[in-house]
Amino acid sequence: MDLGLAGKTAVVTGGSKGIGLAVVRALAGAGVHVVTGAQHSSAGLDALTASGRVQAITVDLSEPSGPGALMEAAGGRIDILVNNVGSAPARPGGFLSITDEDWIATLNLDLMAAVRACRAVLPAMLAAGAGAIVTICSVNARLPDPAVLDYSTAKAGLAGFCKALSKEVGPAGIRVNTISPGPVATDLWLGAEGVAQTVSQATGSQPDEVARQAAEQMLTGRFTQPAEVADLVLFLASSRAGNITGADFTIDGGLVPTW
Repeated sequence: MDLGLAGKTAVVTGGSKGIGLAVVRALAGAGVHVVTGAQHSSAGLDALTASGRVQAITVDLSEPSGPGALMEAAGGRIDILVNNVGSAPARPGGFLSITDEDWIATLNLDLMAAVRACRAVLPAMLAAGAGAIVTICSVNARLPDPAVLDYSTAKAGLAGFCKALSKEVGPAGIRVNTISPGPVATDLWLGAEGVAQTVSQATGSQPDEVARQAAEQMLTGRFTQPAEVADLVLFLASSRAGNITGADFTIDGGLVPTW
C-alpha cells in the first residue's frame, strides 16, 4: 500500500536502536527524509545514514536543549514528528528504592523529551497548517506496574499530554496520536541491561525465563516485533489516517484485558 509519504521530512527521537531504528528504517524505505537524534549511533543506523535518506545527530534528548537542537538540525519544514526516545529501568527494589534523581531522569526522558520536541516542532507545523505527531507511549500508562513504577507514571503523563495537545492543535490541521506497545523484542527488554536481565538478577531466575513468563502473559504468546510498531507509525503519519487524532493504538498481543 502506497501511503503517500515520499518526499516528506520526519524527525524521530531515539532512532539508533529498537523501535526507533525500526521506525527510521521504515520511513526511509517509504521515501521519507529522516532526521534522528540519539546519544550514540549504532551499526544499523550507520547503514541507514549511508543511504543518504537518513541524517543522524548526536544529542542528549534528556537535556532541556536536546529536542530543540534536533529540530533545528532538521531545518525547514518538518511534516512528521515521532516521539520515541525513552527508557524503562526495572525497579526490583520497589518504590522506596527509587530516588529523586531516578524520578527526574525518567520523567526527563520519558515525558519531557516529548513535551520539548513538540514545543520545538509546532511553530513550523502551525505555520504550514499540517503535521502529524506520533508518540510511542506504553500499555503501562493504564496498566501501571510497580516493577517499572516511575516509567509507568511518566507514560501516564505522556498519554494525558498527547490527548490534551490533540484537542488544541487538531483544528489547525495537526494530528496527534499515540501508540502503546506491550513488551517489544528490543534491548530495553532483552538486552544486557534490559528488564529481563535486571529482574533475573533480583530474583535468581534466568533472563530467558523472565522473558518467557512475560511472553506468556500475551494471548499471542510472543513479544511484539519493532517492525510491527513501525508499520503502525507509518500509517498514522500518512494521509490514510487523515481523520484520526487524539487516539491511542494498543499493540500488545492482547496483554491488556480490558478495552
